[in-house]
Amino acid sequence: MVAHRNPDFNSPENNISDFNSLENNIIDILTEEQIKLGYRSETIRLYYPMESLTSLLGIDMPLDELCNALEQFGFYVKDRLGKVEYSHNDKRFCIMIPEKGVAYVHEKAEDKPFLKEFIKKISEHDCGIESILQVFHKYSDRVHFEKTSNGEFDYLIYFEDGNPDSYRYCIKFEECHAIYHRFTVSDYENAGF
Repeated sequence: MVAHRNPDFNSPENNISDFNSLENNIIDILTEEQIKLGYRSETIRLYYPMESLTSLLGIDMPLDELCNALEQFGFYVKDRLGKVEYSHNDKRFCIMIPEKGVAYVHEKAEDKPFLKEFIKKISEHDCGIESILQVFHKYSDRVHFEKTSNGEFDYLIYFEDGNPDSYRYCIKFEECHAIYHRFTVSDYENAGF
């Protein structure tokens, strides 16, 4: 495991024009976790393959440049998320969000009403695809829905215009309950579904 930390990092030489996608993804993952499990004041570690990080940052780059970009990202989010650190083992990255960042996300959870309602609905015993679709249609008239035949999941649903979010929701029914996986657009495409 290779850890990278630079406590004296004062000003990023920002060759990435925007860190918002990565920050929003981290916030979305933590929000989803807090909706499901509740909030605790703790440090959280999120794991990403290198390909996902470069996609979120919007530029393909070699490992050393990605490490530099993540240093810059830590500087960029420090006021909101605290001292975000990362480590990696080859091309698998761990991003550590301190208690300050987890608390910040908890305060922002109210900004995700669709996700809260979706998780509540899909957690219900004997929930069906129609009731899940009703939640999507409550938030948009532009909902993509398709039955899939890839063997991994039964349905793909997403908001065509990316509002309220741009994730791909992959739904599978098993006996009396539904499970889901939520992918970014690029992660969904890279998975080859």
